[in-house]
Amino acid sequence: MQMNASYTQVSKKQGDAPHAGLLSAQAGCPPTAERMEKSIFAVDTATPGNPLRVLGTVQALLNARDITQDAANAAERWYRDWVFAYVGHIEYPTNHTPNTLTRHDDVSWQMTRAHAAGRLADVRHALGLCADVRLKLMLVDELSFMQMGRVLFPHLSDARARLKVSAQCAMLLEQLEGFYNSLRRANQNRKKSRSGVAVG
Repeated sequence: MQMNASYTQVSKKQGDAPHAGLLSAQAGCPPTAERMEKSIFAVDTATPGNPLRVLGTVQALLNARDITQDAANAAERWYRDWVFAYVGHIEYPTNHTPNTLTRHDDVSWQMTRAHAAGRLADVRHALGLCADVRLKLMLVDELSFMQMGRVLFPHLSDARARLKVSAQCAMLLEQLEGFYNSLRRANQNRKKSRSGVAVG
């Protein structure tokens, strides 16, 4: 599911509690009271019935129009690859059509996970280790800008560190979008060249 501007906050984070892991709420199984206290949750008003989502930094940047929808989608793509590669599960969109040609044995599953890990490595190679660290803090650890600022810039005040991290994250997500766009163009050009060779 892509992040968008139709999310409405339904819970309020209290205090400065750490993140509570990767689990997201499933339909009919809402977050526990403790989980609701530790994170800010939002509901997608455009698609009723969807599970609650943690209202993270990416959604905050999108709501503030500091990033585009495409940049938010790039963040979601990176996060799905990370969860699949390291946790081993994948979340399909509601309109997903299963591919009947795909094998579902254990070896094929692990190879598909390895491809996801490879895509993460491609991003790390293109954008650098600092970008990889910030993506993990932002998307995997679900830290707020202030919490990230305390990790990355402990020598600065909370306010300055927060502003600095917010700007860095917005620029990073735009770069991530650009990387995926260039990758898509390269794949399209490769397909065109192959079809040209086949015809000629």
